[in-house]
Amino acid sequence: MYRILTLNNISVKGLDRLPRERFETSSDIAHPDAVMVRSADLHEREIPDSVLAVGRAGAGVNNVPVAELTNRGVPVFNAPGANANAVKELTIAGMLIAARNICPAWEYARNLKGSDEQLHEAMEANKKNYVGFELPGRTLGIVGLGAIGVKVANSARALGMNVVGYDPQITVDAAWQLDAGVESAHSVGDVMARSDIITVHVPLVEATRGLIDASRLAQVHEGATLLNFSRSEVVEEADVIRALDEGRLRSYVCDFPSNAIKDHPKVVTLPHLGASTLEAQENCAIMVADQLREYLELGNIRNAVNFPDMSMPRGSKGDRLCVVNANVPNMLGQISGLLAQAGLNIDDMFNKAREKLAYTLVDVEGSVPDSVVEQLSAIDGVLKVRVLR
Repeated sequence: MYRILTLNNISVKGLDRLPRERFETSSDIAHPDAVMVRSADLHEREIPDSVLAVGRAGAGVNNVPVAELTNRGVPVFNAPGANANAVKELTIAGMLIAARNICPAWEYARNLKGSDEQLHEAMEANKKNYVGFELPGRTLGIVGLGAIGVKVANSARALGMNVVGYDPQITVDAAWQLDAGVESAHSVGDVMARSDIITVHVPLVEATRGLIDASRLAQVHEGATLLNFSRSEVVEEADVIRALDEGRLRSYVCDFPSNAIKDHPKVVTLPHLGASTLEAQENCAIMVADQLREYLELGNIRNAVNFPDMSMPRGSKGDRLCVVNANVPNMLGQISGLLAQAGLNIDDMFNKAREKLAYTLVDVEGSVPDSVVEQLSAIDGVLKVRVLR
């Protein structure tokens, strides 16, 4: 029986992927085998030594201490693409909100006073203050062409927009999914200079922190619109405010309110609604539940942010060893050597590395004694050893 600690409300459709005869799920488990989390900050919690894996029901893992868990040999799973449609739809809504001045116009309309006739006269006299623009023929610049960026690009093309995108790490699968009319930019600056509307869809890492700053905003043409449904720290707020005040930016629409920007007349902020749809929450929970189950029962890895992806079918009737270790020479030799000394024949073996960490699956003929597990665990650089009987 595997015990899963759930933090936040995890979609029932996700939890239903974990058979009750083999998995216990609860928000109150003292020594869990795994943790499923949405927005709870694990940096502020003690993660028990019993935890074998963490699943984040979403794309970003900023609320998870990934480096600490990596050093403990614990994979951190996420759900890339599961909320992509939800964020895409909000991004398209953000473009329309900005293009048609919907929020300031709505605010004006709801504050009108007087009779219906007076309201009508005031409305007709002042609607010129909210004249917007249409999207067809305009150029949308996209920084980041992952699961979300590709969907945004294709939807914008369907709306008749020109689209230019930049992503030096675009995958082959993402490139195949792109509309053929999407143009490739040479840099972030190239996107900024060529676009009427710029939208950012990148993860928050050191390289993307402050990605949109004064130097890049200086490259946009006057009256451009900036959208940020990625992470607040990807954009330097002070530089955006300066660009808005100077008229270089026409508007800024984002999903991350702060005291610095929430009351600015050219800013529309939403309360982090990007993945806030029932469908997205269900998709994320299902994806993470499936990944946790496959890891706990089979040792396979899919969509871990700190482990290599790898999958090995169970062809043997014997035990399976799962070994997490530092990516250093002679690890496989030491592992196979100890198994040979114990008289265990290797039926199948798969090893893969990711940066400083390596992961090995070994199917053996027969049962692995506890003494062999202890010997493997004692090897310098081995972080975790698990046996699947």
